[in-house]
Amino acid sequence: MTDADLIAALIARAEAAIAAHAGELTALDQAVGDGDHGLNMARGFKALAEAAPEIAALPFGAALQKAGMTLVMKVGGASGPLYGSALMAMGKAAEAAPRDAGGAAALLAAGIAAVKARGKSDVGAKTMLDALAPVHAALAAGGGAAEARAAAAAGLEATRAMRATKGRAAFLGERSIGHLDPGARSSALLVDVVCDVAEGL
Repeated sequence: MTDADLIAALIARAEAAIAAHAGELTALDQAVGDGDHGLNMARGFKALAEAAPEIAALPFGAALQKAGMTLVMKVGGASGPLYGSALMAMGKAAEAAPRDAGGAAALLAAGIAAVKARGKSDVGAKTMLDALAPVHAALAAGGGAAEARAAAAAGLEATRAMRATKGRAAFLGERSIGHLDPGARSSALLVDVVCDVAEGL
């Protein structure tokens, strides 16, 4: 599979996964946020799919950066800047990272650092980081797609018991406990997509 085919497959599957789960993401966000996560993500990934031919024609790192910029411009709320910053950082890291599991871990580490900086948050605050950080740990330990999927699912489930301290959900205080974080859910969906594509290489 060429880099162009890889990028095109990632975008197509990501757009399909987000569209299929937009209602679920909206329901999760209605419980702890302003209810627009599903709609915003679906709009952003639809724009990404529409730009896929242009993005896929770029070198791998540049393609990730272009995808990140597209999400920043097209996804509303906090999700656009967070996901966009992650992809742009991953694109920059891709220029030096090897194309193996260690390189994937390095890319995700760069993306996580960007999300932490942009969102002024960390693991344990009931955000997308709680799904992504365990995935990085699994990859850094030598795990593959199965371990990455399991780590994302466990990280997502862990947000249910957390009290939100960042974003709109933080205003709910103790009432945010008992709900899954919508950003962690969309992150877990995207981890599944990447794993699906990686398994097909």
